[in-house]
Amino acid sequence: MSKAAPRHKQRNPYLWIGLGGVFDTLARYKIAPAIATHEGSISWTICAVNIAGSFILGVLLETLICSGRDIELRRRMRLLIGTGFCGSLTTFSTFATETDLLIKGNHLATAILYLTLTTAFGLAAAVIGVKVTTKPLLRYRKNR
Repeated sequence: MSKAAPRHKQRNPYLWIGLGGVFDTLARYKIAPAIATHEGSISWTICAVNIAGSFILGVLLETLICSGRDIELRRRMRLLIGTGFCGSLTTFSTFATETDLLIKGNHLATAILYLTLTTAFGLAAAVIGVKVTTKPLLRYRKNR
């Protein structure tokens, strides 16, 4: 059984989180022009990005959980991809701000629809990510 390195020998987790965030920041810079929306409408780009990020997190976390303890490479991958990249990719702060602006702009029905769609489809995407990952991983482990 592998033990985690002593605290003073562990790499700084903020390095992995920051590195993941840098990759997403560069990607987001390229797609930023597509994010503009009209006042009172749903930002489909933000909705899609949040759903995609939820799916990626479902796949990633299920893969890591099935692969063993959260140490060494698995921990760095969780921090790099999960917290860094997906944390930067998913724009739940923008989602909350846009929902608030829809409510303040008297677009309550649109705000409720946006809130419901993003939350429901995000949760569904995470569950689907877990499900599509579990079977292949179990087959792989069985054949080892």
